[in-house]
Amino acid sequence: MSVQAKICGLNNPATVRAAVDGGAAFIGLVFYPPSPRAVTPDQAAELAALAPARVGKVGLFVDADDDAIDAVLATTTLDMLQLHGGESPERVAELRKRTGLKVMKVIKVAGPADLEEAPAWYAAADWLMFDARPPKDMKNALPGGNALAFDWLLLKDREFPLPWMLAGGLNAGNVAEAVRLSGARYVDTSSGVEDKPGVKNPDKIRQFLKAVAAAR
Repeated sequence: MSVQAKICGLNNPATVRAAVDGGAAFIGLVFYPPSPRAVTPDQAAELAALAPARVGKVGLFVDADDDAIDAVLATTTLDMLQLHGGESPERVAELRKRTGLKVMKVIKVAGPADLEEAPAWYAAADWLMFDARPPKDMKNALPGGNALAFDWLLLKDREFPLPWMLAGGLNAGNVAEAVRLSGARYVDTSSGVEDKPGVKNPDKIRQFLKAVAAAR
């Protein structure tokens, strides 16, 4: 099975086109206002329309209430919700049922104990994502997209009943090693294809996707 990629935090047409043309399986749109990658529902609708049906459209939310999610879904066609906050299994299951969309729950990892959280989500979510947990003393840390990685070997040879993505500090230079060490078949990047937070570089997107296509 080939490795597939999600490019997250896209916020302009050129980067969406680079992701789609480069073979991304998913694009991610951020609906978390403190993030430099955040888009409005109207912006998201325009960007999502640039991606063909074969590309999954994923909306990233952080502890969002129903009104915030409904405002996005009123304008934007999404295939999946990515929940990157402290949402409970009950909240994840509720959103999955209420919206009719697939839901991916992010588990933030700093060490082996964090992976023990995974079973709590098996019945509630459709996907898992393992992302790096920022240290408590990190200034201006975001829920994700902090250019931090965790020990990829923590995931090696582990089996989960749900499909899962690897995230956290991935770029064109390290994604092949991350895949080899973790066994990931799906990878996600945001900061790894940026010139600075919130500013995606189309060339870096293309380079990342080439590296993913070559990973085994």
